[in-house]
Amino acid sequence: MEAAGSGVVMTWLINIFFAIVIVVVGRIVVKWAVKLARKVMIRAEIDPILVNFLSSIANAVLLLFVFIAALDQLGVDTTSLIALLGAAGLAIGLALQGSLQNFAAGVMLIVFRPFKLGDFIEAGGVVGIVEKISIFSTIMKTGDNREIIIPNGQIYSGAITNYSARDTRRIDMVFGIGYDDDMRKAKQIMVEILDAHELVLSDPAPAVAVAELADSSVNFNVRPWVKSSDYWPVRSDLIEKIKLAFDDNGISIPYPQMDVHTDK
Repeated sequence: MEAAGSGVVMTWLINIFFAIVIVVVGRIVVKWAVKLARKVMIRAEIDPILVNFLSSIANAVLLLFVFIAALDQLGVDTTSLIALLGAAGLAIGLALQGSLQNFAAGVMLIVFRPFKLGDFIEAGGVVGIVEKISIFSTIMKTGDNREIIIPNGQIYSGAITNYSARDTRRIDMVFGIGYDDDMRKAKQIMVEILDAHELVLSDPAPAVAVAELADSSVNFNVRPWVKSSDYWPVRSDLIEKIKLAFDDNGISIPYPQMDVHTDK
C-alpha cells in the first residue's frame, strides 16, 4: 500500500517537474519566436503600431498554448478547457462587434496607408490634419484647433479625400462680371494677376476661360495650380487681388438685388 502511494506521489512529482519544464522552456521559445517575428515585420517595413499589436497578440496566444500543454502534462482534461475558451471567445466577439470592426479597419489603414501622420484629409465627416493613427481610432485636429477622435470603422467604410497626397493642387474659382463690362479687359486683368503671383505655378499653366453666360453675369473659370501647402493662402490672396483690380478698372461683379416698384 505504501509502495503504491509512494508511486503515485512520484508520478505526480515527475508530472509537476515536466509541467514546470514545459512552462519554462515554452516561455523561452515563445519569447524567441515573437522576437524573430518582430524582426521580420520590421524588415518588411510594417507600421510600428501594427508590429507591437501583432507581437502582443502572438505572445498571448503562444503562452496560452504553453500553459495548456503544461496542464495536460498534469493530467488536467484540456478538451473542456479549450471548448470553454472557444465559447468565451465567441461571446466576447459578439459583444465587441463594433470594436472588432474598428480594429479590422485600423489594420487596413495601417497596412494600406491611404493617409499618414500630418496629412490634411476629409474622412468620417471630419476635415482636418491627422495627428495619430491607432488600432481602434484616428485622432484629427481641425482648422479651429479642435481634437476629434474618429472610430476607424467610420473612416474606412466611407470615402477618404487626402488633400496632401499630391504635391500640387488646382484652385477652382468662378468670377462673374456684368454684361456691360469689357470681357477682354477682365480676362486680361485676371491673367496678369495669376502670372505675377509668385506662388502660382507656371507648369501646369493657369487657365482663365469663359464658363457660361448666366442670368445676370458672364462667368469666368479661373484655375491656377499651386503647391498643396499654399492652397488656402493663395486662394484668399487671389480673390482679394482680383476684386480690388476689378474695382480699380470699373468692372462690376453682379450680385442679387430686387427692384421694388410702387404705383402712385
